[in-house]
Amino acid sequence: MGAARDNRELGRPSEALQIDQSSLDAYLGVQIPGYAGGGDIQQFLGGQSNPTYLIEDESGSYVLRKKPPGKLLPSAHAVDREYRVISALAGTGVPVPRARILCEDDNVIGQSFYVMDYVPGRVFTGREMPDCAPREVTEMFRSMAGVLGALHTVDFEAVGLNDFGRPAAYVERQVARWSGQYEASKVEDCEAMDRVIAWLAANNPTDERASLVHGDYRPGNVIFDNDGPDVVAVLDWELSTIGHPLADVGYFLMPYRLDARAAPFGLAGLDLDAIGIPPEHVVLEYYSESAGLDTSPDIDFYIVFAMFRLAAILAGVLKRGLDGNASDPRAIEQGRTYAPLAAVALSIARSC
Repeated sequence: MGAARDNRELGRPSEALQIDQSSLDAYLGVQIPGYAGGGDIQQFLGGQSNPTYLIEDESGSYVLRKKPPGKLLPSAHAVDREYRVISALAGTGVPVPRARILCEDDNVIGQSFYVMDYVPGRVFTGREMPDCAPREVTEMFRSMAGVLGALHTVDFEAVGLNDFGRPAAYVERQVARWSGQYEASKVEDCEAMDRVIAWLAANNPTDERASLVHGDYRPGNVIFDNDGPDVVAVLDWELSTIGHPLADVGYFLMPYRLDARAAPFGLAGLDLDAIGIPPEHVVLEYYSESAGLDTSPDIDFYIVFAMFRLAAILAGVLKRGLDGNASDPRAIEQGRTYAPLAAVALSIARSC
């Protein structure tokens, strides 16, 4: 499986997430030159949205992402959008895996899916980056910020994504969308979420910049080179659209505002120098330089927005976990963190 330092956690799919390999092999044998089938299929562990699998075959190693089983919320688990955006970004300054095939025929394996080439490298899901020296960690953050800036400078019309989203009123529409998703999946009342939703609606910035945005940009969604700090691929484009670039930046910087003792990805309270993680303002400077901005932007509103949206997503994870169709057995535990996250977002909002 790629280079020896690849560190992604793999396991056998649960019964609910197993794939009909004979049907898949027959389909891919037609779609991918040289594909013979009969190889090993394992599931990447840790994801909560679209189940993801490693397929190893004599012709190469591939990654398959599909919609989860069960009744799904409208517009969620958009594997077709993921496939479209990684296809469009091929050859730009944003590193992405090679897209192979999109299958929207549910008769093949039960759900829509797409296949891309496997990219060897390291993925770090949390705030710790084991076996990495502080200097390397610093360069990893510089690379992540630089790639994010490069993404926001892509001419989305030139790469064929002019209809990938509506630039106008992006934040306003996102607040409405995720409020609706939250209401559709909520299992309990949460006053902090209600108050944050109201605050965002009342304080929406008038700046209408637009770019291609990733929607979930963080260390766990990028692959680092096995032998260096560079980002070699950006993954998980399910939430990508055309929108305000600072929404991505707020999400990327959000961990700086979360207590490390309370949030598994929080950075506040850690000795960042000892780990090698640059301060928030330095990462923002790295980004601004790559994005071609003259000054670093005010980011607080977008951090609150990022926390709200993540809380809404986590509420959905909780719902899927309770319903028994989540892609990760830790879904219920992780989903319950939505309410404390909403409380932190409310405290930042009140200080703005």
